[in-house]
Amino acid sequence: MVKLTGYDFFTQTLGSPKYIVAPMVDASELAWRSLSRYYGAQLCYTPMFHAHNFSTSATYRKENFTTGPEDRPLIVQFCGNDPEKVLKAAKYVEGECDAVDLNLGCPQGIARRGFYGAFLQDEWDLIARIVSLLHKELSVPVTCKIRIFPEVDKTIRYAKMLESAGCQLLTVHGRTREMKGPHTGIADWDHIKAVREAVKIPMFANGNILYFEDIERCMSHTGVDGVMTAEGNLFNPTLFTDKHLPVYEVVDKYLAYAKQYGTGFMYVKGHLFKLYNITFQIKLDLRDMLGKTHSVDDIIEVQEVIKKELVREEQLNQPAVQVQRVSTCDNFRALPYWRCQPYFRSTRIEAITHVQTEGELSEREIAMALERKQRREAKKRRKELLAAASKAKPNKRRKYPDCPTCQQNPASPKCCHTMCKPCCITRCMEVVVDCVQHNILYKSKGFYKVDKKERTEEFEREEKKRMNESQDSLDANSEEVAVS
Repeated sequence: MVKLTGYDFFTQTLGSPKYIVAPMVDASELAWRSLSRYYGAQLCYTPMFHAHNFSTSATYRKENFTTGPEDRPLIVQFCGNDPEKVLKAAKYVEGECDAVDLNLGCPQGIARRGFYGAFLQDEWDLIARIVSLLHKELSVPVTCKIRIFPEVDKTIRYAKMLESAGCQLLTVHGRTREMKGPHTGIADWDHIKAVREAVKIPMFANGNILYFEDIERCMSHTGVDGVMTAEGNLFNPTLFTDKHLPVYEVVDKYLAYAKQYGTGFMYVKGHLFKLYNITFQIKLDLRDMLGKTHSVDDIIEVQEVIKKELVREEQLNQPAVQVQRVSTCDNFRALPYWRCQPYFRSTRIEAITHVQTEGELSEREIAMALERKQRREAKKRRKELLAAASKAKPNKRRKYPDCPTCQQNPASPKCCHTMCKPCCITRCMEVVVDCVQHNILYKSKGFYKVDKKERTEEFEREEKKRMNESQDSLDANSEEVAVS
């Protein structure tokens, strides 16, 4: 079978998708992909897999990679910096997916330590070798996901290098490697547009997708073939439907998929905290209930309580509470907290009192923000008190008293100075004496470390001498008794 490439691959294999769910670590598992497809996603990526672990551990593969006939089209993403290991990992999945993606965009600290993701973007020769090897050896196409450089020209040259190496589809995240966490900022669509005009392979854009209309705006502005979303999908999986459904309905659907596929507890709990992100800013007691769960069955029971509460609120026709206000978002919508809606990283309710005047906030919002602040401070204070109490508590396991010099380590009762070893070493050097207990022979040998064999021989000599002296003493006593 001939391997399709470029736009043949994009149209015939993938079906020209416009709505794409990004690869998300511990988040885009099979149950979540199924939920996303139910609400309009046309292409899904797996979570990022570590190529070394995937290629060497059957347990890692079994626990992390799950798919099925209905899970198509599907692209499996790997991270790594060894061409052979990435290829070996990809060989395990080439028959169960439509393409293999190389992660060149992860900006997190773990990627820095492992030297992969966005921290490979300066090693163009290495990247080219990996992409070229995958392109030649795999039966499915290789794709890449990248972040931009601050310089547009450099990003264009980077993208064209990947295209020349064999990349058949490129996803460009319009943020630099440094734009993460509180410094995330706005993705640069103009930068993505420049790359789109420079390459001839299919291309997806990633960044700034909050509402359904943002998809068309992005595609029209940049000229890309599709739009990928990560956080937008995590907090509102109905994004591709142009609807803001009640969040409890979406949670019910996800829990059904999670039970069907046996999804792990931590995956499920993490997703629910994101889905109920806005709700839990209003309903703190419901958040605490979910936080105390320890199994998927516990979560299902708590979900029934949450659902009942939100249905009651909806029937009372409560007004929409604006827990978020964003000056940089022109199309911001104030929605009831029981409906799915996007997440704005820099405008959580805790931060509102710092960026807006009290006159712009309702009394309820101010009271909620202050309550959250007091809870955080109380929690921090409890941790400090526990730490202080633990430090003050005596160590019951310590058998010996503290060293009189440092008063930190236990003192050795057989030491000639009754000190710990570090203090004994210092003391022996000062007064030029030996300490047999700590193997310090500074007086007799001029150093305090002696190998085991030499120490054993010395001990045997001393023991033999002591036994001879003891025997001589016994013989002398016997002679005295005989004379008397």
